[in-house]
Amino acid sequence: MSLSDKCRQHNQGQILFTVRMTEMTLAVLRSIHQLLRKSPTLNLLHCIRMAVHHSFEGGTLDDDGRLRRTGTLWSCIAHIITAVIGSGVLSLAWSTAQLGWIAGPVSLLCFAIITYVSAFLLSDCYRSPDPVKGMRNYSYMDAVRVFLGTKRMWVCGLLQYLSMYGTDVAYVITTATSMRAIGKSNCYHREGHSARCHYGSSFYMLLFGIIQIVMSQIPDIHNMEWLSVVAAIMSFSYSSIGLGLGFAKVIENGRIAGGIAGVPAAKVEKKIWNAFEALGDIAFAYPYSLILLEIQDTLKSPPPENRTMKRASMVAIFITTFFYFCCGCFGYAAFGDNTPGNLLTGIVNGEGFFEPFWLVDFANVCIIVHLVGGYQMYSQPIFAAAERWLISTYPNSRFANKSYTLRLPLVPAFRMNLFRLCFRTVFVMSTTGIALFFPYFNSVLGLLGAMNFWPLAIYFPVEMYFVQKKIGAWTRKWIILRIFSLFCLILTILGFIGSFEALISAKLS
Repeated sequence: MSLSDKCRQHNQGQILFTVRMTEMTLAVLRSIHQLLRKSPTLNLLHCIRMAVHHSFEGGTLDDDGRLRRTGTLWSCIAHIITAVIGSGVLSLAWSTAQLGWIAGPVSLLCFAIITYVSAFLLSDCYRSPDPVKGMRNYSYMDAVRVFLGTKRMWVCGLLQYLSMYGTDVAYVITTATSMRAIGKSNCYHREGHSARCHYGSSFYMLLFGIIQIVMSQIPDIHNMEWLSVVAAIMSFSYSSIGLGLGFAKVIENGRIAGGIAGVPAAKVEKKIWNAFEALGDIAFAYPYSLILLEIQDTLKSPPPENRTMKRASMVAIFITTFFYFCCGCFGYAAFGDNTPGNLLTGIVNGEGFFEPFWLVDFANVCIIVHLVGGYQMYSQPIFAAAERWLISTYPNSRFANKSYTLRLPLVPAFRMNLFRLCFRTVFVMSTTGIALFFPYFNSVLGLLGAMNFWPLAIYFPVEMYFVQKKIGAWTRKWIILRIFSLFCLILTILGFIGSFEALISAKLS
């Protein structure tokens, strides 16, 4: 190790020690405050002694100097399910239809297994160098930096933020489609299913963009816990409604539609492109590697966090896969070759569910509410990164650092920052503009899923696991994981090609 590397490690250790001591001090002060509130007559010195003893012995702080974590197996399962089940579930019926009754369910099962293997490998990277007693890595990028170095951390960060940006674009498209579906559903209910009800998507995308410009002024992700809870409830609601409507449609039809080969196409190459695009859609729906370590950082220990995360991942992926199987298979069984690209908004193209119109409307309202919150969950980390960079680069800039108090009627006073207002507004406008230019739900989801599946869910976890476990080249475990990574890379390439072809074809047509 060079002298500069040793100096860098020493400085990092000093910084970490300072941070931990600061956190410990704050925890002690909080304990003193609580004791004095409960017993104002206590001697201050006695309070300090009790607070220090309680912080270090009684369990206010964890081994890293932060407040003791309280997460359990069940809270971990809930976090994973909430993160995974989202708008991607709506495309699974179409994906199953393109692949057929054999390849469709098999693909869903394969991606479930791949997701679990990825989670298994990544959960051991929460601590380093020892997976049970080592130093904690609080985020995905922290782990990549520790195990693989700064250069690959920057690559990981670029892909991560690109994924978040692309997901926001997908959410603009999905929300506008749901708004159109509500209008068409009400129109068909009034005028009949053969009526000509036309609703464009551009207006609804612009409307959603205006809403997000306002929502984006929420200072940071810590101020939007209520929005995250509401979004989670909504995602479960519309997914359950889609599953229930598909099951009811199969009972009404009295038969299971579809075939082994899936939806036929006029040309063989079109069938292949659709199958590849379907793989990309499934890849978008499953992985949660980007937030796995953040979830693991909420778990209490003992038992070891990696053991709890592995158990939670197994249970959560089993529940999610069951949900996905039901939505994908019941949707295909209900509509066969006419399965819509989005299970709950197929009415936009004269497909999917028409009745009961009020339930279809409610499901689409749930989608809209969910994606209002979901958009912020994916954009707030980008906002935070941009603002940290500008403040550190220009510490004396009034544009970046000065805040103004804004008072409006019927609304509590809040602080406004000019850079926050300008940057976040431009960000929302850019995602809305791209969505207006490429308003294709399945193709955009497939492209995003394929683009991020292998590098973020497979490559980095496998490489970090090699370093963590000190696995040598050409050993049995090394060969197995290399084959696993190569197989997933092939799936990613196929999904990307199919989704890109569909996106360009749709735009040119």
